[in-house]
Amino acid sequence: NTNKLEKIIITNLDTMIKQFLLPTLLLFFLHHPTPVQSRLPTERPITILNESSRRISIHWIHPETNELVLQSTPDILNAASQTLNSYVGHTFQVTELPAKKTGVCAGENEECRVNYFTVNENDDQIVFVKQGLEVEHSDSKAVADKSAVQLLEECKSEANKKILAASPTSVDDASGSGANLGPEESEQILEELTTCVQKGIAKEIEKANEEITFQSEVRKGMAGLLENYTCADETLNSTEAKSTVIWDGRKVGIIVDRPASKIHTIENFLTEAECQAVEERAKPLLHDATVADGSGGSHLSESRKAKQAGIKVDWDKEQEGDLIARLSRRVYDYVNHVLPFEIKENGQEDLMSIQYFGRGPDDDKPDRYMPHCDGDCNGLDFKPGNRMATIVMYCEVPKVGGATNFRNSGVHIKPKKYAATFFSYIDPVSMKMDDGFTEHSGCPVIEGEKKIVTQWVRLGVDNENPWNSFNTLGIKYSDAAEQ
Repeated sequence: NTNKLEKIIITNLDTMIKQFLLPTLLLFFLHHPTPVQSRLPTERPITILNESSRRISIHWIHPETNELVLQSTPDILNAASQTLNSYVGHTFQVTELPAKKTGVCAGENEECRVNYFTVNENDDQIVFVKQGLEVEHSDSKAVADKSAVQLLEECKSEANKKILAASPTSVDDASGSGANLGPEESEQILEELTTCVQKGIAKEIEKANEEITFQSEVRKGMAGLLENYTCADETLNSTEAKSTVIWDGRKVGIIVDRPASKIHTIENFLTEAECQAVEERAKPLLHDATVADGSGGSHLSESRKAKQAGIKVDWDKEQEGDLIARLSRRVYDYVNHVLPFEIKENGQEDLMSIQYFGRGPDDDKPDRYMPHCDGDCNGLDFKPGNRMATIVMYCEVPKVGGATNFRNSGVHIKPKKYAATFFSYIDPVSMKMDDGFTEHSGCPVIEGEKKIVTQWVRLGVDNENPWNSFNTLGIKYSDAAEQ
């Protein structure tokens, strides 16, 4: 009868999954190369994502003394994340911290709850700290298992549809159920199941192979380009574009075109008059540039030496031909040309004028910006209100130095006067962030001056939720104050 046939089909499908699909997916998910530096056999980076609605701290537990060694800086706010370099077998303690307003925790009798996790042998490890301080540990093997189970369920569902379509009576009524399913039909359903699984496997292999090929090209290209996180060769030409298109009469070079990471160059993006307008507005506002401090604020750092000034755009003067408003509108037009978000200027960050000055080859602390990401680049879900794209526009270019390196993508871009570099770091379909391919650095400026105009573009901001209502961790100040 139909139930018996279904059992035969499912048994065959389970065997196929166990013997071929799961090992194949595991092979690719567990062993594909990742765009990171070489590591020790037991070294594993791990990301902790706090979704508990509470502040938490992370301590490493010393395996011999059981001493707790603080790893967070000093805490991880709700919706924030932290990446640690750890080793297989290391165990960590997750501790709930008292709320700032009430001074108590949400555990039983207002006690602060505790949980633990241990680093395993798999790659791509993410620890999700959920409500109630429950810990979910995801890694490459878990992803492969989930892919296999999902494919199995999809194919089983298709088989059941075929069985029901061939039987006019209820599957609970054995009388006459099997009469409509002869040997040929049964064989056809099994054949269609096999095809279903094979197609699913092919898609997973194709995705994994594309990732391996891309990363292999990246590593080969990086070898002769970058040295010690900076620019080894100041005379190196820009990476050649894979293709070119025309946008608004301007030549666009497509250098990287991946779902969550795109890098473009745009010629003649701005004019001399627009550059002068920006520089005049910036002159009285210039100050030392800062970087995020890892706890929601910002501070001065040797990793970034430059002058900067935020410039508010007078949108009320756009119709009058205001040069800065005209330039800013062009920025959003290009972002909306590439990404399907219909970004508006409301609530966005100010235009940023950034200036680097060369002081000769003997300067041991030149103006530069060490490798960093403009937004999250951890491959996790996008957090509303955060950055997801950047446009860098060049008004003055130095005689020597000042290039931009995307070291994980093997891309080197020499600044070109009045041109722009665009890069985005979000997948508009999955809403996952880039996984490090748009990490970049500003090479040391050796001779001359480098003057750029930068726009960091956010998704999920507006007049009621402007960019400066979020801290540098991407969390609203009002939410952080409640934790």
